[in-house]
Amino acid sequence: MKGLYSVSLALFSALTLVGCNNSQNTPEPTDSTDARQDVVADGSAEVLRVATEGAYAPFNYTNADGTLGGFDVDIANAICADMQVTCQISAQDWDGIIPGLKAGKYDAIVAAMSVTPERAEQVSFTEPYFSNALVFLAKKDSDFDPSDSADINTTAIAAQRSTISSQWLEEAYPTANIKLYDTLSNAFLDLGSGRVDAMISDKLPALEWLGSPAGSQYELKGNEIDINDNFAIAVRTNDPLQARISQSLATLKANGTYDAISQRHFAVPQADNSMTTDTSSSTN
Repeated sequence: MKGLYSVSLALFSALTLVGCNNSQNTPEPTDSTDARQDVVADGSAEVLRVATEGAYAPFNYTNADGTLGGFDVDIANAICADMQVTCQISAQDWDGIIPGLKAGKYDAIVAAMSVTPERAEQVSFTEPYFSNALVFLAKKDSDFDPSDSADINTTAIAAQRSTISSQWLEEAYPTANIKLYDTLSNAFLDLGSGRVDAMISDKLPALEWLGSPAGSQYELKGNEIDINDNFAIAVRTNDPLQARISQSLATLKANGTYDAISQRHFAVPQADNSMTTDTSSSTN
C-alpha cells in the first residue's frame, strides 16, 4: 500500500486541474468503439471521457448537489491536468461499466477497479494506482470469527455483486450464505439494519462506513485479507491511452501529487504500491 503521506495538502490545493463535468453535464456519448474523438470540433481542446461508479466512498461518490467526488475523481482530474486534456467524468452503474467502455460511451474507467484475469480479457489496464485489502465487519458484540470457517458458512454475509470481495468469498467458501447487493451502500444498509449478520468489503470503504453514525456499533473482525489486489484504470484493448495514462500516473507519484490526493481522502496511511500490473492472480 502507498507509503506515509508527508506531502502537504497545500500541494494539492495548488494543483490546477482541468474542468470536470458531472454525469448531468456530460455530452451524450456515441455507441461506436471507433467513435472516440480526442479533439473537440473546434480543435481547441482534447477531451478524456471517464466513467466512475459514484457510489463507492471514499474512492468515488455522488455529492448532494449531484457532482462527483472522491479519490478516483481527483486522480482522474490530475491525470487530465498532466495530459493537458479536459476531463468529462460521468457516473455509471457498476454492472454495466465495462460494457459501456467497450461500446465507446467513454474512454477510461477510474472506479477502484481491481485487475483480474477475467477483466483483462475484455479491457486493457494501466499500471496500478492503489493496493487493496479485504476485511470482514460485524457488530461489536457479535461473536462472528472469520478465522473459523464454520462461522463463515453459517452466517448471513453481505457483499457487493461482481466485486473482488464477493468473488473471493464465493471461491474460498462455496457453501457460505452470501447476500449479494447491486451497490455497496445497499449492503451496508442491510448490515446496519440487522438483515445480515456480517459483511465483507474493501478495507477503506469499510473504514469510511465504520466512521459514520450508521456504523458506530460495528467493527472489523479478524485480520485483513491480502489477496494481491491492485486497482488500475481500464481502457479499451490496445488503446494508446493505456501508455499515456500510465505515464501520467508515474508523473503524479514522482512529483508528490498522488500523495497529496491520498492524504486528502484517506485517514490512514497506505502501503506502497508496486506499480506492477499482475493479471495472473484472482482479485476483486
